[in-house]
Amino acid sequence: MKLTRRALTTALLLALAAPLHAADTHSVSDFDWVDGARSRAVPVRLYLPLQASAGQPVPLVVFSHGIGGSRQGYSYLGHHFASQGVASLHLQHIGSDRQIWSGNPFAMVGRLQGAAQHAEAIARVHDLRFALDQLLAGELATKIDARRIAAAGHSYGANTTLLAAGARVERDGHALDFRDPRVKAAIVISAPPFYGETAPEKILGAVTVPTLHVTTADDVIRIPGYYSDAGDRVKVFDATGSARKTLAVFAGGSHSVFTDRVNNPGLKQATQALSLAFLHSVFDDDDAALKLWPQRFATLLSRFTPAAGF
Repeated sequence: MKLTRRALTTALLLALAAPLHAADTHSVSDFDWVDGARSRAVPVRLYLPLQASAGQPVPLVVFSHGIGGSRQGYSYLGHHFASQGVASLHLQHIGSDRQIWSGNPFAMVGRLQGAAQHAEAIARVHDLRFALDQLLAGELATKIDARRIAAAGHSYGANTTLLAAGARVERDGHALDFRDPRVKAAIVISAPPFYGETAPEKILGAVTVPTLHVTTADDVIRIPGYYSDAGDRVKVFDATGSARKTLAVFAGGSHSVFTDRVNNPGLKQATQALSLAFLHSVFDDDDAALKLWPQRFATLLSRFTPAAGF
């Protein structure tokens, strides 16, 4: 039978949305969205709890990867969130994604520096907004509880998360505000200071949603032309304006330890448990797991600062 153009397009879309992984608790699907207004591809991977298909809308985490990452990354968080009833939408930011590592190795420094430029930082937060628009306006919208959405990210993705949560930068004398009011909480992993900015309180003071900050005592960033020591992660926490903010500093682990590339099951399990406990605290007003967490993982911790009044 000959397929019409419409039938072929529909078949391709269904194939793109087909689950890549099915577990007893959740499914995983890829979508290759395109933001026509910006002529920019926004590939995503969605980890969806099965109870969402049974008429029970679930909370959502929108996850932004670090420089050189992809939608396949941080799968240990995506799988864990979805297995515990929280959907997780992992973005891929074209321009600062894994393509940086491809091509002429002698041009890699230039690709890294280009990915860190102002235009790409703005494009990334627009990616997050567009992906939320797509998800909440599409056929999966009824499966997501739009009142319970958190942004999360690692490294460069942590900066993207903070911008969506209300961080404000100035360019040419004008304050740029990319806050997405749908984002009710933020999980900030290994956040570097905003590039070229010297007053973090001025940028981050506008972030008022509850925030969870996760780092390590050895969380050092070294890329060509850029260095950030572990203390910078704590400075980001201190400068954030959230009245309800929590900091966890693990005793060991590099900047990359939170990625799928590094094998550290103990720290990964602790990060899974902490992130989920934070979400329950914010969205369900249930602090039980968050209060127990520092005792449970005390041997891994260098510092734990709970939210004020906790």
